[in-house]
Amino acid sequence: MNTLKLRSLIEQFFIEDIGEQDLTTDLIFSDNTKGEIVFLAKETGIFCGEEVIKTGFHLLNPQIDIQLFVKDGDPIEAGRRLAVVSGEISALLKGERVVLNLIQRMSGISTLTRQAVETLDSSYTKICDTRKTTPGLRMLEKYAVRCGGGYNHRYGLYDGVMIKDNHISFAGSIKQAVSLVRERLGHMVKIEVETETKEQVIEAVEAGVDVIMFDNRTPDEIKEFIKLIPAHMMTEASGGINLSNLKSYRDCGVHTISLGLLTHSYKALDISVNVAVGE
Repeated sequence: MNTLKLRSLIEQFFIEDIGEQDLTTDLIFSDNTKGEIVFLAKETGIFCGEEVIKTGFHLLNPQIDIQLFVKDGDPIEAGRRLAVVSGEISALLKGERVVLNLIQRMSGISTLTRQAVETLDSSYTKICDTRKTTPGLRMLEKYAVRCGGGYNHRYGLYDGVMIKDNHISFAGSIKQAVSLVRERLGHMVKIEVETETKEQVIEAVEAGVDVIMFDNRTPDEIKEFIKLIPAHMMTEASGGINLSNLKSYRDCGVHTISLGLLTHSYKALDISVNVAVGE
């Protein structure tokens, strides 16, 4: 994870939340009043967010002491102490909500990703995310997918060519769209094409693309289509796949299955922050 970008993101989140000042905290506590808070898991899942905890609180006060008892990707159970953060009470109270919001969401994504990986139970096919992320949080959400055992698809429109149905419609054909891209594209970037029919698969193969996606196809359809694709081409299944039918795709032969649900349909993991008393 890019530490400079992480710092910049959390700075923006603090500015949004704190604004000019924390009226409640600043009126009750002086700058030198010390305290301690504990991050506690309230349900089972996969933890993600250790750098968020460290970066967040150290932005507010570099002198804050942070003890982490888990690493990103670790399984956690209800009652597990995740971290103890000690120092200036003002900084602890100003930082807790932003930090907690982020690690709850990231841990929720890691937990759902691990569930998907275990459901598919394949040593051949990888589980990938998509661009269906929360605006502003893509780096964190895609990192959380990796912590859950998944893989990242392209990060944005800038780092991979993906010719979808609308591109094909506007360009006139897969062949034409690929030809236009090839004229301008550098040799380091791969080209992926979304297909829905046997004819489109054949056209994509003839166009010499790098990756062929089967969009909203059943496992049986994919098994038939994949026979048409040379071994050197990557394949991907996407669309209409969820946890309830994911296992049926295990033996269809694709290299990757991309799931938008990993970053748009997750449940934030229940984690609390409590004042440490008598510890």
